[in-house]
Amino acid sequence: MSTNEHPRILVVDDERDMLTFLTKMLTRKGGYEVVPALSAEEALEKMEAEPPAAVLTDIRMPGMGGLAFLQRIRTLDPAVTTVLMTGHGTIEMAVQALKDGAYDFVEKPFDNDRILRTVGRAVERTRLMRENAQLQDRLAGQEHDHGFVGRSRRLQQTLELLRRVARSNVTVLIRGESGTGKELAARALHALSPRVGRPMITVNCPALPEHILESELFGYRKGAFTGADRDKTGLFVEADGSTILLDEIADIPVSVQTKLLRVLQEKEVQPLGQNRTFSVDVRVIASTNQDLEAKIRRGEFREDLFYRLKVMTVTMPGLADMAGDIPLLAQHFLDRYSREHGREQLEFSAEALQALMQHPWPGNVRELQNTINRAVLLCGCTVIEAADLWDEAEQCPQPPDGTRLLETMDAASFDQLPYQQAKNALLHRFNAAYLAQALRSSGGNVTAAARACGMERQAFQRLLRRHDIDSRTFR
Repeated sequence: MSTNEHPRILVVDDERDMLTFLTKMLTRKGGYEVVPALSAEEALEKMEAEPPAAVLTDIRMPGMGGLAFLQRIRTLDPAVTTVLMTGHGTIEMAVQALKDGAYDFVEKPFDNDRILRTVGRAVERTRLMRENAQLQDRLAGQEHDHGFVGRSRRLQQTLELLRRVARSNVTVLIRGESGTGKELAARALHALSPRVGRPMITVNCPALPEHILESELFGYRKGAFTGADRDKTGLFVEADGSTILLDEIADIPVSVQTKLLRVLQEKEVQPLGQNRTFSVDVRVIASTNQDLEAKIRRGEFREDLFYRLKVMTVTMPGLADMAGDIPLLAQHFLDRYSREHGREQLEFSAEALQALMQHPWPGNVRELQNTINRAVLLCGCTVIEAADLWDEAEQCPQPPDGTRLLETMDAASFDQLPYQQAKNALLHRFNAAYLAQALRSSGGNVTAAARACGMERQAFQRLLRRHDIDSRTFR
């Protein structure tokens, strides 16, 4: 197989001089490992020996022609991206090839830079398609770790900590941004503990007013207050021998914090209106997405309760900490919601996967999950494209200075081109203008430009190489 540093390109042309020229140009200027072939039949043999990252082939050749060759490629390896070379009088054939699954075509005589850009995009597309296929295979045979999906080092470290802590009775404080799976972590702690035989009790602290939260947690005796017409067992007593999760504990009123501190210290509960206390054996897990230390400084959270809660702290990673897991998570949610909504033939396009990788995801895994659910519901065909993932206003970050680049693009200049070619030309012009504006605003600083665009630095650099943009010219 070809390496990431030198992707393997299969170049097919029956003219030996053209084959030699393309081989030298792609090797020297593109840094590719080029495998030449003088016929489609020879190319198929070489392709079976080792799959290429992309195929660049002439459309009109003796023997098996480009269209028949394209069909054989798609049968042999559907992930391989094919680019056609066309001469005078074969444009109609090229348009048909696009309908049959070719990625793009370039016209003779060649623009070398265009070939390099097109081949670069083809290689990237093949990489994404193969990664997606691998993810589907991996998901098919993967038993998820108590609902967690991912192979990133950061996630695996967190799961290992959960496993190590689970069998103890220590109080655990789970911290992390919204959408990072704090409740899922709590359920994993309970499932891995000796208390798994009894159901875990979950309390959504912000959802209950102060007086109701207190009575729900600790219970009350009949007549303890107006409306208390019977005895009520509190949730701490119900959780005896099990686990209780206090979700978003930062929002508990200070008066309730005082009583909660006693439960943690004395392991006993006193219901409202009751002189007697009840011993409880409860494992307490608390979660929050807030800055508890700041709340302590403002007098909104008891410091002694804070230290009682954080006997052990588990911090859930955000999606930015495990960006490599985005394709795996996206495929997991696609599989789930495809079954749920009866649309099991859906798949991601390479462009959609790339868009998912480049999105900043401030809402973390929950935002990704909701995005995929929406796309499954609204996608009009069997392939989810980047445009299906977000509303128009949410899709691409605008240039740093707010320049509306698309307004400068004359759509009429593309109306005589085949759809795919027009689309690629328009996207290329947009991307080149967008990247240039980002670099101008950052003074040529690639890291700052990537951050402003909501992209990883490596992804931003790949786009610069694809569009032949040198960041040094903006310094």
